[in-house]
Amino acid sequence: MKSLKELYKTGRGPSSSHTIGPEKAAKLFEQKYPDAESYLVVLYGSLALTGKGHGTNTVLEKTFTKPVKVIFDKETMDVPHPNTMDMYAMVGDEEQGHWRVCSVGGGAIEIEGEASYVPEEVYPHNSYEEIRKYCEENDITIPEYVERFEGEEIWDFLDEIWHQMQKSIKAGLKATGILPGGLGTERKARMLYRQKHIDESPETRENRLVCSYAFAVSEENAAGEPIVTAPTCGACGIVPAVLQYLLDRHSYSNKDILRALATAGIIGNLIKHNASISGAECGCQAEVGSACCMAAAGAAELYGMDFDQIEYAAEVAMEHHLGLTCDPIGGLVQIPCIERNAVAAMRALNAVSLANFLTSSRMISFDTVIDTMYQTGKDLRSEYRETSEGGLAKMYYKSFSCD
Repeated sequence: MKSLKELYKTGRGPSSSHTIGPEKAAKLFEQKYPDAESYLVVLYGSLALTGKGHGTNTVLEKTFTKPVKVIFDKETMDVPHPNTMDMYAMVGDEEQGHWRVCSVGGGAIEIEGEASYVPEEVYPHNSYEEIRKYCEENDITIPEYVERFEGEEIWDFLDEIWHQMQKSIKAGLKATGILPGGLGTERKARMLYRQKHIDESPETRENRLVCSYAFAVSEENAAGEPIVTAPTCGACGIVPAVLQYLLDRHSYSNKDILRALATAGIIGNLIKHNASISGAECGCQAEVGSACCMAAAGAAELYGMDFDQIEYAAEVAMEHHLGLTCDPIGGLVQIPCIERNAVAAMRALNAVSLANFLTSSRMISFDTVIDTMYQTGKDLRSEYRETSEGGLAKMYYKSFSCD
């Protein structure tokens, strides 16, 4: 598996696959062909169908320093990945160079025929069972496992990641108004955070605060502000919401939080390596489901749970997201995406509670549920994989036509 630095990325929303990935590809392509007079980018699949709502054309136009023409090809389906783009460097009417790029989720890209751009493998193990066995044989924890293969500098990186997560929460809790995109979605994080009830129970307070943090980060993402992919932009509110709430409640040290991020990162890495974190490839189970797994595992690490309990928390989190569709209304990462982050953050805490009581009776491994998620995602019809052609994206506008 690759470094956690390839999983956690700081960038602007609203979509890691549709904005961060294409931005990275554009920068590399222009470096490869700096003498081009102009550039042409053809978008396919989900990039073509929801690219305008996600701002793909805008980020490409801002990234290239020379004129670029962006074409949305909604007809061609024979492409290697639902987030595929062709990039052409042009001198006059002649093609100087060409790349076929797949934006595979979380801001990561794969360039056909360009092996030099593939990040190196850092971890020698590719399943939770392998990692557990190695850690038990060497009497180390998952955070210690991360340090062993990433080096001590990983903690400085994770500290930067946590700092950005907190910045996104704080900015989102202060902001008000309507999110861009034309859907009229109102920011709600500030209201959730401040709206207290006189007889508020501890349970209600927990839900309100966790949701306000998740809304805060997700709304910042929808507004195109800086966030951390955890593991994607569309699911960026879940991990920070859970960790910030637990930090508030239990006063953990900064080191504790970084250890939780390391454990959560390994869980996200396993999903990314063995399945997918792309909504266009496997639906929202691959984004929000994966983030819920990461948050649950991170919380379990904070609580000092053992390998079995961490695994069970992550497994429960994914098992009950299986089949979750990705159907953003208008191609915007707003409805149902923002609320979905809040619900998944609460579900992550519930998964940890179950792990505390029921781990000894579990029957499904985390590795099995990853394989199941991937197969389920492949079985989903394309309408439910970030194309905005089905589900809420379709029925929302249909309801207006029936009024």
